[in-house]
Amino acid sequence: MAKQRIVRVVTRRGNLRYEFLPDFSRRLEGQIVRRVQRRAKYLVVALGSGDVLLMHLGMSGSFRIVRRGVGRRAPSEDEDYDKHDHVIFEMSNGARVIFNDPRRFGFMTVLSPAELHQHSTFRALGPEPLARRFGAAELAKELKGRRTPLKIALLDQRVVAGLGNIYVSEALHRARLSPKRRASTLVARTAEPMPALDDLVEAIKDVLKVAIRNQYRTGANDPFLVYDREGERCLRRGCGGTIKRIVQGGRSTFFCPVCQR
Repeated sequence: MAKQRIVRVVTRRGNLRYEFLPDFSRRLEGQIVRRVQRRAKYLVVALGSGDVLLMHLGMSGSFRIVRRGVGRRAPSEDEDYDKHDHVIFEMSNGARVIFNDPRRFGFMTVLSPAELHQHSTFRALGPEPLARRFGAAELAKELKGRRTPLKIALLDQRVVAGLGNIYVSEALHRARLSPKRRASTLVARTAEPMPALDDLVEAIKDVLKVAIRNQYRTGANDPFLVYDREGERCLRRGCGGTIKRIVQGGRSTFFCPVCQR
């Protein structure tokens, strides 16, 4: 998609999570895609006009690319499309980038640079977990004095940007930390990070790298050790515990009560 021109944008319905802007397609068509980046759980597409296409996949959204040679006939309005294919970007190289979202919790909008910087979500976002500057010292500043459970604190996008429910559960298991533990207990009175916080930061980075290699899929061949394994034996060597499920902040948490303290 990067360096290509957006030839045509087809919105097959009037809304996803929110209504599309009235000029959504017009502001995109004819624009060169300068770069595609991620910030937290958002995709940020910089356009030649200076505008930004901001997208969120929601809970079920995904993209697929259908490649066609340049000069091939354009597809008809409904050709090859699933009923949940809601937005189609036709690119100058002949490819179609198709957004599919069965639950329609995703969204897309076009913003000017000033609007992007003033966007309520972006103003409050914490550091990226795979960024070089993200470390135990940075995390300690955010957890100091927090009386909330550790898992709830880590899901707060103001603390760490882009960490999702599955990966927090997995990281806590790798770091041998209970999701119910008070967040502030990982920070010393001097405001320095405790050794366990170093382990947690390393675990967060490791889990995300594994997830990226696995293309964020879950299922029979997933790499997860606790997520969705309620009632199964803990896979940590020598543990012997049983994975338990609890609800925190309206989300399922999976952990081992034996090896996570």
